[in-house]
Amino acid sequence: MTEGEDAGEPALLRINDGGLVTLQLNRPRQFNALSEGLLAALKSELDDIAADDGVRCVVIAAAGKAFCAGHDLKEMRADPSHAYYQNLFAQCSDVMMAIAKTPVPVIARVHGVATAAGCQLVAACDLAIAAETARFAVSGVNLGLFCSTPAVALSRNISAKRAFDMLVTGRFINAATAKDWGLINDTAPEAELDAAVGALAAQILSKSPAAIRYGKAMFARQRQMPLDEAYALASGVMARNMMEEETCAGIDAFINKRP
Repeated sequence: MTEGEDAGEPALLRINDGGLVTLQLNRPRQFNALSEGLLAALKSELDDIAADDGVRCVVIAAAGKAFCAGHDLKEMRADPSHAYYQNLFAQCSDVMMAIAKTPVPVIARVHGVATAAGCQLVAACDLAIAAETARFAVSGVNLGLFCSTPAVALSRNISAKRAFDMLVTGRFINAATAKDWGLINDTAPEAELDAAVGALAAQILSKSPAAIRYGKAMFARQRQMPLDEAYALASGVMARNMMEEETCAGIDAFINKRP
């Protein structure tokens, strides 16, 4: 197992595999806590991916025993000023927004624990598959800090009462509960987690890149709109999508009963 920053390695690793990019959090000794350096690296890679038409799917994974234990508390306490905390939480929010703005699906591959901003990271991703042994919490309240920024992503994934329960109790939920509540899409035995994530990514890679990009952007925008505006947006997006050469080829193939 790599030792991450403690061995002079980068806090974030990027693995390219054709149209699939894996971003691996690489601070295993710190349970992949989101240091300033790791947040900056994530933002930089996500910005690069957003500008690369060759990328068709992204997986956010992690080294070591945990997915992500939230913010780096030691780093946070080293500069106890309001301005520092304001900038830090804004930096983290920028990363979560960058995931939303990434034009292709982003999948969280979750194992171990995902707590506080780590749970926020899972919620911010478009899709998530977790090991059956994974656990989730927004546990800042146990330290006297309400997880306000994680609450934004969490409450957009699960019901208000369930999100508020997690936020005010700090309690952990297991992977089965996270799936039932809608925080994650599916679970897999830990030994089969890579295969499950790979199968989901392969399904996305097999689809029209243009359709996926149109779809992700439209899906996010329409959720914030009144019904009539959402249908107007969707109609325009479908009309533009129909003008894509690969879309016409796919429909013609279906009509003519060929692959």
